[in-house]
Amino acid sequence: MPNQHEPVLRDEVITGLNLKRGGVYVDGTFGRGGYSKAILETPSTLVFGIDRDPVAIAFGVELSKKYPGRLIMLEGCFGDMANLIMKKFIKHIDGVTLDLGISTPQIDDPARGFSFRFNGPLDMRMSNRGLTAAEFINNATEEEIANIIYQFGEEKNSRKIAKGITKAREIKPISSTEELVKIIHANVKWPQNGNNPATKTFMALRIKVNNELEELSKGLIGAEKILVPGGRLAVVSFHSLEDRTVKKFLYKRSGKNSGISRHLPQNLESRATPSFNLVTRHVIKPGALEVSENPRSRSARLRVAERTTAPVLSLEAG
Repeated sequence: MPNQHEPVLRDEVITGLNLKRGGVYVDGTFGRGGYSKAILETPSTLVFGIDRDPVAIAFGVELSKKYPGRLIMLEGCFGDMANLIMKKFIKHIDGVTLDLGISTPQIDDPARGFSFRFNGPLDMRMSNRGLTAAEFINNATEEEIANIIYQFGEEKNSRKIAKGITKAREIKPISSTEELVKIIHANVKWPQNGNNPATKTFMALRIKVNNELEELSKGLIGAEKILVPGGRLAVVSFHSLEDRTVKKFLYKRSGKNSGISRHLPQNLESRATPSFNLVTRHVIKPGALEVSENPRSRSARLRVAERTTAPVLSLEAG
């Protein structure tokens, strides 16, 4: 499997983290270590790399040999970062970065089942545990499938696709990416923008299988818990559901209350001292050069915030 993965908005993330010599950082979505390697370019920094993918962990362990004592791999979900870090008796974290996209090696490995471009088992798990995409679509009700595709993929043809899936599985279980793509193509026309009609369904199933939005909410709270005052959080998202979750969390934690009328009563939490200050009020997007060199970066959105001295506001991210 190829090991190359160019981290999106690398320079912008590193700038956002405001690295300092001897700082301690968490790369919550290690992947192939793009951000970690960039952080480790600053002398005496220590990085904890977190990933649920055993392949990524193995890659990180090998990479850590180049940085003796400075890159420590932790296997698990970034949503559990607070517990993972606390188990190491570390209480001083100067920065957390999250790249919410899947890595190029994951996409390009047919055996993982993430991409509709290759035929392979319909798996989509970032780890080797839990429900596969095939198990979900072969056992869930038509309504459940439609709701997941609509909610997580924002696919307006979700009911047509769900109906096609349930009809097809009556003949035989759906087990491969190719089988699912054929079902989608048989029920949805190619849009005028030329994007493959399977795009949104595959994304929705991946989010469902890996509980990605739940992990994101937990991860944002985890970062809030472990960051020291002045510590930075830099999050790169790739679709609207992720970015809305990050934006809502950071606006609420910074006292901005985006979308809430100033005429409505404010609860006590909204008047609490902000636990974050926004470093970037608006999203940072990749430039034309980066998009031309890495087309997958075109939908990337970066938000950065700095931890204040205030306590954690609540146990909820929203």
